[in-house]
Amino acid sequence: MIKYKLKCNNCDLKFDSWFASSGEYEKLKKGKYLNCHKCNSKDIEKTLMAPRLINKSNLKSLENNLIKSKQIDKRIKEYQKFIKENFKYVGKNFAYEARSIHYNNKKKDKGIYGSASNHELKELREEGVDVEIVPWLDDKSN
Repeated sequence: MIKYKLKCNNCDLKFDSWFASSGEYEKLKKGKYLNCHKCNSKDIEKTLMAPRLINKSNLKSLENNLIKSKQIDKRIKEYQKFIKENFKYVGKNFAYEARSIHYNNKKKDKGIYGSASNHELKELREEGVDVEIVPWLDDKSN
């Protein structure tokens, strides 16, 4: 991935955009697929950019961010372990199972967890079903 600072020659708006490669940028530019977010002009070009270099002052910040990220990942994995041990996995049937419990006043010996779309979650909340989103890390993640 490569990030370019772009400029609209029509309204002078400057903005950043990510591309798979420099060749991908050139292909999109040539095909006139790049446009300004403000005026919709297709007269876009790259501007000068300074590369982000790692020096002593920002190295410590990067190290601290990495440590915090690892701590967050560890905490999420602890939550995941707790959920797996104490709740029943219902997979993609989460919305159906949640409604079944809510409307039939079924008391389960375990709560449930699974996956649902944002639309399903919105509908469940509108119906008064108490649902929460929990961040989930893939077991295979580094």
